[in-house]
Amino acid sequence: MIKIAIKMLLGDRAKYLGLVFGVTFATLLMAQQVSIFIGLMSRTASVVNDVTEADVWVMDSRVRYIEEVEPLRDVELTNVRSVPGVKWAVPFFKGLSTIRMPDGLTQQVQLIGVDDVSLVGICPKSYMGDPESIRHPQTAMIDKNGYKFTWPEQPFKLDREIEVNDNRLTLSAICDSTPTFLTFPTIYVSYATAVQITPQGCNKMSFILVKSAGTDPKVLADRIGKQTGLQALTQDEFAWRSINYYLTRTGIPINFGITVFLGMLIGAAITAQTFYIFVIENLKQFAAMKAFGVTNGQLLRLVLTQAALVAFVGYSLGIGLTALFFKATSNSPAMRGFFLHWQVMAGSAGIITIIILISTIFSLRKVFTVDPAVVFRG
Repeated sequence: MIKIAIKMLLGDRAKYLGLVFGVTFATLLMAQQVSIFIGLMSRTASVVNDVTEADVWVMDSRVRYIEEVEPLRDVELTNVRSVPGVKWAVPFFKGLSTIRMPDGLTQQVQLIGVDDVSLVGICPKSYMGDPESIRHPQTAMIDKNGYKFTWPEQPFKLDREIEVNDNRLTLSAICDSTPTFLTFPTIYVSYATAVQITPQGCNKMSFILVKSAGTDPKVLADRIGKQTGLQALTQDEFAWRSINYYLTRTGIPINFGITVFLGMLIGAAITAQTFYIFVIENLKQFAAMKAFGVTNGQLLRLVLTQAALVAFVGYSLGIGLTALFFKATSNSPAMRGFFLHWQVMAGSAGIITIIILISTIFSLRKVFTVDPAVVFRG
């Protein structure tokens, strides 16, 4: 029965390829767009997730996500350190600035200032040079992706000089940090250097990073909030708050959702219509089988075999093309960090299975009700 099902399916190459194309198109569009969406949303919290040493982030009560900075008073660092359960607390600077190269070109960057002694908050993945060199005045580290944006088509090179607010910095190291949502290059300096090179103001401290002394981070965050009046969130809470901000305040989810839905709809329509036409045009063959004593159960297995073959080939091609797309674009600075998630593969497989089953249900109605006598009619 399986051989017969395959021969019937491959007998009409045009319709077989149409079926496979529908499934491939739906799989490719769903898997690619959902993976890109997940990658974009994870970038919105990349700064938070890259700080692996801290358990709690302390900030002004008005801060809603990582890109929204309200400077804290220097005295708040002492207040946080006095809270029971705090092992250590260090300042963390985050802001936007503009760098100027010796050739006069400018580039907007994300400036990160980390604790001068512990370097808590610095990118943990070094690519070139010594990250600890940023303890020295007027030195900085740039991320690998940002280097490519700033100096495209140029080899990696240390000791480049840049200018920030009339202050000269020397790039003594290159790191491999997670790309951010805004795609600006990230410059790491010591906290003292960040305070020195940024415009004058009363307060400079963006966040306070806290390590728990054995206390549950959630409990410690609540304790810090009650004692200091500041907003304190665990790392996961702050990361998800940043992600949810973009989910609820931007049109990104709607746009990607529409694209994925259209991919499913078009793929399902092509597959269902083509499979239905395929079954209709082969009704005489199904009728002949019933005339020779083939039961509806056996016909069901035959049609399901055909549907499973179409789903397997189309899904495999779609996932393969998606993987090739991410492989081909992996070296592009704009697409770095995007990849095909196994959860997306599993979800796409489930949706394709539903599409194929719906197409099969509509087709089987004709197969089960066909009159075997149709074979003997002219």
